[in-house]
This record gives sequence, structure tokens and C-alpha cells, in this order.
Amino acid sequence: MADNRAVVRLKEKFASSIIEIIEFRGEVTVTVHKQDILNVLSFLKQSLQYNMLTDVTAIDYLGKKDERFMMVYQLYSIPNKDKLRIKAPVSESECHIQSATQVWETANWLEREVYDLFGITFENHPDLRRILMTPEWEGYPLRKDYPLQGPDREPYKGRLS
Repeated sequence: MADNRAVVRLKEKFASSIIEIIEFRGEVTVTVHKQDILNVLSFLKQSLQYNMLTDVTAIDYLGKKDERFMMVYQLYSIPNKDKLRIKAPVSESECHIQSATQVWETANWLEREVYDLFGITFENHPDLRRILMTPEWEGYPLRKDYPLQGPDREPYKGRLS
């Protein structure tokens, strides 16, 4: 990890923004403060050629960490053939983060999916609305406290025939 160019440059430019750097099985993950996410992502694209956002998702750590959610951005540099994962913690009380659509247009639909399934809102998103669930749907299905059978169903009590 010490020879990873992206990690070295991030440490130089965003030392106070970095919470944690982990390398596991050859994959590097950098966790940053959520208020710095847009600056970090912009720097990675413009200066370090991470020109492809392959995925945006979230993790729900209900009851396990101080900040309930973790935003996850999967990046790829086509010229350098290098992957990088950027994460940012998001608390349940302030369940929002800056939209990456200003850096990559492809973040639009990916962030809409996270909003729809986790309820994390994206500031300055051009069209933040549900993408998988109907507009009147209540709740966020990928949250760990969401009812397994759905909000309007009783658990099945009979036998299967």
C-alpha cells in the first residue's frame, strides 16, 4: 500500500480528511469525512485519472457503529488499470451527503438507487426521486430495521401445501 500512488497523493492533499486506509486482498479502501467527499472524488478524477465510477452503494451498520451508514464509491482508472474504493460515514440523524453527479454523471442513477433503498439523500442531486419503489412506498427496504415481509404484511403463520 505504501507504493500506491493514489494513497500517497491523497495523504499529501487530504491528510485531515482521511479517517482510515485499509488494504485487504490487494484492494485499497480509503475512508474520508463526508464533508470532504466531493473534493476527494474530484481530485481523484481530475488529478489521478480515476475516470470511471463503477458503483455507488451504502452499508447499514445498525447498532454496530456511531454512524449508521457508510457510503461506498467504487472507482476505476482506465489509463492506470487501478481500482480504488472510497468510503464516507453518514449518521442517521444527518442522513445526507453531497452528490457525486458534479464529478460523474453516472452517479445520477446510482445515487437514486441508494436514496430509494437506504433513504440517504444527496445534496445538489439533479433528480432525486425513487427509481425502484413506487413513489408512495413507505420506508427503505435495504435498511436493517425494515420488516422482512414488507411494511404491510403479517408474517406467514400457516403451512405450505
